[in-house]
Amino acid sequence: RLTLLLLCLSAEGIRNIAMDSNSMTMPMSDPNPWATAMNNLGMPPMGMTGQPIMPDFDPNLGMIPGITPMNPMIPGLGMVPAPLSQDIPVIKEIIHCKSCTLFPPNPNLPPPATRDRPPGCKTVFVGGLPENATEQLIMEVFGQCGDITAIRKSKKNFCHIRFAEEFTVDKALFLSGYRIRLGSSTDKKDTGRLHVDFAQARDDLYEWECRQRMLAREERHRRKMEEDRLRPPSPPPIVHYSEHECSQLGDKIKDDGKFAEAVRVLLTWLERGEVNRRNANNFYSMIQSSNSHIRRLMSEKSQHEKEMEEAKEKFKTALAGILAQFEQIVSVFQAASKQKAWDHFSKAQRKNLDMWRKQAEEIRNMHNEQLMGIRREEEMEMSDDDMEDTPDSKDSEDSGVSQAEALKEENDSLRCQLDAYRNEVELLKQEQGKNQPMRSEEDNTHSQQLSFLQQALQGMQKQLLKMREELKQRETDLEKSLEDKQQLTNQVQTLKEGLQNLQNTQIIQVGIISTFLHVHPFGASIEYICSYLQRLDTKINPGEVEALLSRLPCTFRQELTGVGASLEKRWNFCGFQGIKST
Repeated sequence: RLTLLLLCLSAEGIRNIAMDSNSMTMPMSDPNPWATAMNNLGMPPMGMTGQPIMPDFDPNLGMIPGITPMNPMIPGLGMVPAPLSQDIPVIKEIIHCKSCTLFPPNPNLPPPATRDRPPGCKTVFVGGLPENATEQLIMEVFGQCGDITAIRKSKKNFCHIRFAEEFTVDKALFLSGYRIRLGSSTDKKDTGRLHVDFAQARDDLYEWECRQRMLAREERHRRKMEEDRLRPPSPPPIVHYSEHECSQLGDKIKDDGKFAEAVRVLLTWLERGEVNRRNANNFYSMIQSSNSHIRRLMSEKSQHEKEMEEAKEKFKTALAGILAQFEQIVSVFQAASKQKAWDHFSKAQRKNLDMWRKQAEEIRNMHNEQLMGIRREEEMEMSDDDMEDTPDSKDSEDSGVSQAEALKEENDSLRCQLDAYRNEVELLKQEQGKNQPMRSEEDNTHSQQLSFLQQALQGMQKQLLKMREELKQRETDLEKSLEDKQQLTNQVQTLKEGLQNLQNTQIIQVGIISTFLHVHPFGASIEYICSYLQRLDTKINPGEVEALLSRLPCTFRQELTGVGASLEKRWNFCGFQGIKST
């Protein structure tokens, strides 16, 4: 009767649980937690239909025989259940092992904090272990995540576990927050809360660096193979000398299109040492053909220079024509700006006309400066050609320096010989002192040699003194020549600066005279021009001004006006007439 009553109560409780599904904390699809709960009550495990889960239930045992602890892990993923999507949260369930039970943390709590993942991490830190935990228990719990290579356990309830693969670390982190209980004991030494985190290990870092170096080597090898594949082919090797190749090379040297390649082959043969007595005439003829190629190069250079001069002249002519058209446009704007035409335009039109006039004048002035710069460069080149100075004392100076160096070398060699003679004389004196009691014919020969050496030494000393005097004289001459060169250089620099100042002054005078004569369309006499210039510079005389105007016939023209006693010479500005005519 008691058994039937308990069965009815259990069935009623099952129906109530099935009606209130919100109060369930564990999924009913897993019969293992349900069987464990009923086993703790001392009742046989029953399914939701009232059928016993296991027929061979033994109420005297604390566990159900024949049932292995269910592993909720998906095959191939271990204890990390792969969610169908990111929106569906991962449900952690109770995990049963042989020696312990793992209870999941509260799902409402935030996930446990972890440190930054080190590169190539295969080691995890496990804290919160029970005091009675052993390496076998750690291997049993974390061995389901993957292969373990090493376990380093400490006495302070934590350990380090190193796995064989990197992805198994993520599976081990899934167990962080679980409460562990050894068997069915509730003792404090048999319980704990696991905390799993990344650990930094030298072995992991070393393996990761080795793997990165291997990948870098593979990448370098791949790039090298790609560069070798894309590298252009090497030039063909230079053939060795032979009579047939020599005759062909002689024809190629005479050909303008193949000259560069032929000269490269000839240079290679000469560097290899292919020349000998038999083929020296052939090499001489090829070198002579190479030398004759210089005339063609010089003619080609002169042709290019001629083309460049023609292009410069063409550009100058075109620029002058453009400048003339700009002058016409500016004159149109100036005519439109006069009072009799300006009053008939509206305010907006006047504004546009004023803006256009300024733009045209700016462009006209820019082109005019460019043209004047070209003419100034031509005049400077002509003046440089006229003022080329021929005196050059560099050759004499170099010869003096070379003679001084030769004298120094000879002085050093004489000093070395003098030291050698002195050493020999000292050796002879020592031998003479040792053998003084036994004077014989050898002593006489030694004394003669000693006298000869002393005479030679005196001659060498005299020659050395003479060489020193000559060296001093050469040095003084060299210093004097250097001073003379410096003075000549300073004089040349002063002349160049004076010439430059004179040219600048003449350019300024030409500009002022051009402006003065431009506003005098009927010309002006040389006295009138000089009176105007002397207001700016009192040192100007009419002779210099007239010589300057005569040197520029393209810019200034002298005309005769009047008849008889009223005959007068006047200078007119004709610089723009040539531009308009072109």
